[in-house]
Amino acid sequence: MISAAAPSSGAGVAANASAAAPTRCVIPLAATAGPVPAAAGSRCPPDPLKHPPALPHKRVGFPEAGASVDAEIASTPDESERGLMFRTKMDEGDGMFFVLEERKEQIFWMHNTCIPLDMLFIDEDGTIVGAVENAPVLDDDARSVACPSRFVLEVNAGWVRRHGVRPGQKVALPSL
Repeated sequence: MISAAAPSSGAGVAANASAAAPTRCVIPLAATAGPVPAAAGSRCPPDPLKHPPALPHKRVGFPEAGASVDAEIASTPDESERGLMFRTKMDEGDGMFFVLEERKEQIFWMHNTCIPLDMLFIDEDGTIVGAVENAPVLDDDARSVACPSRFVLEVNAGWVRRHGVRPGQKVALPSL
């Protein structure tokens, strides 16, 4: 989920090969992702809401990888701040798609988030500009990629590599 507490470092800066031909900011995956962290299990705090908000679902596709997810759409600041907090499981084909207010370097955290996640940072044209893999649960450290984006898709930790999704690929964005 998006961090309400962590300050943004401002818009990422695209690298320039020359003044006339800017190069898109894309951060490749690391050579290895490391182990998938364990879920919080019994350490997961109880949800303070008796009836959490129901969010609309849309399909998010990855044509180059031949994959897709059924994503809940978090389109308001409150929905983005709550994100996947208090969840104890998420099916392999599910995720949460964050529609953020502005294109900038986005900062996310894992506050009260009990399942480990991969986070895909996606620019306005659907290009994946970077990914945070295997984010550990119940962790308030700020997570981002050094590129501006407008959307973030959270999926289960390890999903990105299991499905061959990489920065630089295009996402079939849901109609919003």
